[in-house]
Amino acid sequence: MASLDASAAKAGQLETRGIEPAPEAECHGHPLQLFWVWFAANISILARLPLGATLVVYQQLAIWQAFIVAVIGAGGSFAVVGLISIAGRRGRAPSLTLSRAIFGVRGNVGPTLVSLMSRLGWETVNTTTAAYALLSLSAIVFGTAPTAGAVPLLTLVFIALFVICTLLVSGLGHATLLVIQKWATWGFGALNIVVALFLMATIDWQAVAATPAAPLSAVLIGIGTIAAGTGIGWANAGADMSRYQHGRVKGWSLVLSAAAGAGIPLVLLITLGGLISAGDGHLASANDPIAAIRAMLPDWMAVPYLLAAFGGFAALQ
Repeated sequence: MASLDASAAKAGQLETRGIEPAPEAECHGHPLQLFWVWFAANISILARLPLGATLVVYQQLAIWQAFIVAVIGAGGSFAVVGLISIAGRRGRAPSLTLSRAIFGVRGNVGPTLVSLMSRLGWETVNTTTAAYALLSLSAIVFGTAPTAGAVPLLTLVFIALFVICTLLVSGLGHATLLVIQKWATWGFGALNIVVALFLMATIDWQAVAATPAAPLSAVLIGIGTIAAGTGIGWANAGADMSRYQHGRVKGWSLVLSAAAGAGIPLVLLITLGGLISAGDGHLASANDPIAAIRAMLPDWMAVPYLLAAFGGFAALQ
């Protein structure tokens, strides 16, 4: 309980620590905290269902193959993130600070630029998609136009709102993030379960059973696709999450917290995406996945679905 109290006491305080190592006296974290962080970051039903859809529609995998691909690609790639996070527990600094020991101060410019471009692209996609979710929600609740072109000013407001929320959480720091991600797991996770139950009613089980197995090459491509779309994108942030872990925390427990915390929701959502796409490739090819998923749900489920979608992207940040 002492570690929990020490972490909770700092929640809400402005994060003032940068690239310098965190003092041992401030490192009270434990792996269960990171489990909730990784879990909440991967409960985006809108971002993960299309991944499963592509496995079945484009790679033409049987559902049992899609499940194996999700376990290896998602769980395995986040196990690598957990392995990298061990350096954070030891060095008490962010990943791109610790990597200077390998590449040198000047040589580290290359990995930093690659990380920056990857992060900018990721944030742009997430922010835009979250804004579209808010536009759809506003159209239902307030009767505004559902397309960005029809209400450009409102679209910019929603983009700004999402960016402000992201900056606010990151500015408040690690302890606040731990609290937010834990409650986001329970709150938005519950919404996702409700949405998922209704989506399961649309599954064509005959088409699922009739899908033949794909060759090994397609499975390997699928593993690479899922790994690239999930854990690999987090590899440059593994140590950032674990720099406040207690010195007695075992390395294997950090690997397990990342692999299980991210792997459980990812495997379930990717598999669900594959199930609902068997015999129907609409989700995999949809230009607007928000509308494609919403069309599968009853009208009254639109608001809970859009809240779950937005919350999933907010936690993903």
